[in-house]
Amino acid sequence: MDFNEKILHAFKSIDIKLNENEVQSFKKYMDLLLEWNTKINLTAITEEDEIILKHFLDSCTIMKYIKSEDKIIDIGTGAGFPGIPLKIINPDIHITLMDSLNKRINFLNDVIDKLSLKNIDAVHSRAEDLARNEKFREKYDIAVSRAVANLSTLSEYMLPFVKIGGKCICMKGPNIDGEVENAKGAISKLGGRIKSIDNFKLGNTENERNIIVIEKIAHTNPKFPRKAGLPSKEPLK
Repeated sequence: MDFNEKILHAFKSIDIKLNENEVQSFKKYMDLLLEWNTKINLTAITEEDEIILKHFLDSCTIMKYIKSEDKIIDIGTGAGFPGIPLKIINPDIHITLMDSLNKRINFLNDVIDKLSLKNIDAVHSRAEDLARNEKFREKYDIAVSRAVANLSTLSEYMLPFVKIGGKCICMKGPNIDGEVENAKGAISKLGGRIKSIDNFKLGNTENERNIIVIEKIAHTNPKFPRKAGLPSKEPLK
């Protein structure tokens, strides 16, 4: 199978039918990812099949939680996952891609430009700093993050960005029971509560995934997030 057939087949497993323009955007994105990856470290996954499965398809497994025109922040986006795949298949969402490494932001801006994406910004910052900026604090319907940190730390990164009634979507691998239990106190302190946990296998593989949805039920205390570095060194309990 060529790239087009592979990606169409993969997305069929999550009931998403890509159009020709979306397929071409994903192909262009993959080519840019591989080109830039020779200059800066963006991904260890470089095989076409694996990029389709573990980057593109994986990113879009959260589409069912997202509505058109939602305002979303992707925290620790890295090479643009899940934010850019979500934007490709739902052009009406407004998205902020945030990463602490400027080289990655340069790459993301190149992708945004070459794919002609609208209502999407790449911001160079740490979550702890950006969440103190009034322009960003409690302004989003959804915060998303994929494989960034343990759930206690991640909650402190994410919840300050989300407005009351919004949600955090935390994308995780297998074996999360202990992590979830340890994070309940932190989530409560930050104004959230766990709404659901969705466990599934990715595509037609044995790769186990968990999506933890946290709803924002109260304002986050202004003292959170703590200063840069503390959430990861001393996770809230």
